[in-house]
Amino acid sequence: MTPFKHLYPFQSNFFDLAGLRYHYLDEGPRDGLPVVMLHGNPTWSFYYRTLIPYLSQRYRVIVPDHIGCGLSDKPQNYSYTLAQHIENIERLLNHLKLSQITLVLHDWGGAIGMGYATRHPDTVSRFVIFNTAAFYSDIVPWRIKICRIPLLGKLAVRGLNGFARAALIFASSQRGRLTDAVKAGYLAPYNNWQNRIATHQFVLDIPLEENHPTRATIAEIEAKLSLFCQHPMLIIWGADDFCFTVRDFLSEWQRRFPQAQLHLIPNAGHYVVEDAHEQIGPLMQEFLINHPADSSPSTEQQNPPTCVVA
Repeated sequence: MTPFKHLYPFQSNFFDLAGLRYHYLDEGPRDGLPVVMLHGNPTWSFYYRTLIPYLSQRYRVIVPDHIGCGLSDKPQNYSYTLAQHIENIERLLNHLKLSQITLVLHDWGGAIGMGYATRHPDTVSRFVIFNTAAFYSDIVPWRIKICRIPLLGKLAVRGLNGFARAALIFASSQRGRLTDAVKAGYLAPYNNWQNRIATHQFVLDIPLEENHPTRATIAEIEAKLSLFCQHPMLIIWGADDFCFTVRDFLSEWQRRFPQAQLHLIPNAGHYVVEDAHEQIGPLMQEFLINHPADSSPSTEQQNPPTCVVA
């Protein structure tokens, strides 16, 4: 028996993405308002497993695995770029014909989800933000920069699974929660060199260089973030995050979205959902009830002077 299966009792769905199997969960009533949850690196839909049963009682909860991650296909010759991941989400959500979407974003899911939102603003009504970014920053911890070093980084990430294994040490402040079964769940999709390709490619896609192709994608997203300055937004932030720090990243979200409701969770790290899901579930439920999707302002109704553009 898979050692973590009891922690992930969900039915798999697959969308044909130009011949690739794009895995996603689709839980809850089909007529419920959609909540789309996007993970980062090196996690997968398993990261949201504790919130899915809670939210799916009322909402239709969609949780994809990015190509190369989780139970999705892991092609070896593929454009693992932010632009490609955004396009993949576009195709899936267009296929599902979703509207009045609540986006739940963590880590790379922030840039991917906001990339989708800025291209389809009329389909998005609310946001829940976990430790993430959707704007440019050159602040990257040394332990991540090491994984970008030619040859050494590839050997560490793809050969030793160093990125995913290190995350189980550094990304949680409540390591007692990371039981053997939980650790097995996080590591299972990344069990060999080939299956760790996206883990490495995500690291290489951090646009530190001025001529990095993803720099332009980030700039396009940043330029349109102000479209959502009046949309309901809940920010739940693990205070101990070594990567997306309070000083450098949470403060930027607050600057750009001063209307957002903030909950800073002490003793929680980058894997804030892992560390504090018992607090997060009720916070999300209250937020979604108090801010109905159909009452969110349209992009035409917003007041640009209250928005932070850059």
